[in-house]
Amino acid sequence: MSTPRSGFGLIELMVALALGMLVVLGMTQMFSSCREAYLSQQSSAMLQEDARYVLSKLAREIRMAGMFGCLSIDRIVDAPPVFKTPVSWQGGVLRMISPDVALQAAKPDWTVVSDCATYARAYPGAKMTLAPGEMAFPLRELFYRFEHGQLKIGPNKTVLLDNVAAFDVSFGIADLAGSHSGLRYENRLAKGSSLRSIRIGLTLRDRAGRVKDQAYQLEVALRNLLA
Repeated sequence: MSTPRSGFGLIELMVALALGMLVVLGMTQMFSSCREAYLSQQSSAMLQEDARYVLSKLAREIRMAGMFGCLSIDRIVDAPPVFKTPVSWQGGVLRMISPDVALQAAKPDWTVVSDCATYARAYPGAKMTLAPGEMAFPLRELFYRFEHGQLKIGPNKTVLLDNVAAFDVSFGIADLAGSHSGLRYENRLAKGSSLRSIRIGLTLRDRAGRVKDQAYQLEVALRNLLA
């Protein structure tokens, strides 16, 4: 007498396959969601890092804008006319004259030589030789341009940052000369002597579209009152 054999039938096999496919589909969807979340976080972190680099660079240069040495601009002999307007914003171009404290430029645009007591003179380019008691202050003319989704720097329009959706500049204006009270922000700088701070608005866009546009804002007070 033969013993009947037990096993999986067609229905049980189809049910097992269906359950297996559901498990695999769920794991695949979970992996895809985790991967998208990781890529989104990575994109957001990259935008934050780009913004941090650019804004910290701008902050250093804004703080020192209009610093021409240890004597006032009206006492600098042969000072070029641009010294009178060390900060301007026009046509999407932010221009500043700032000291090259870290000697970042291979050659400064000007050098102010002074004894910090009785005289100061501006020279084009670098001034290598100094008399006893003299100090040299190298200066650079900085340009930041917002063009075609890029933030560019310098007269040669070197690309500093890509995927820029917006770049805005506004000026913190004091109501009274020599005062920091009554500060308000305006899009135009009518009088340099009333300028107290600069506000930078930067909006970056993820090229892959994984995250929304990220907006950043920076307010920097000027250390030097402009003329």
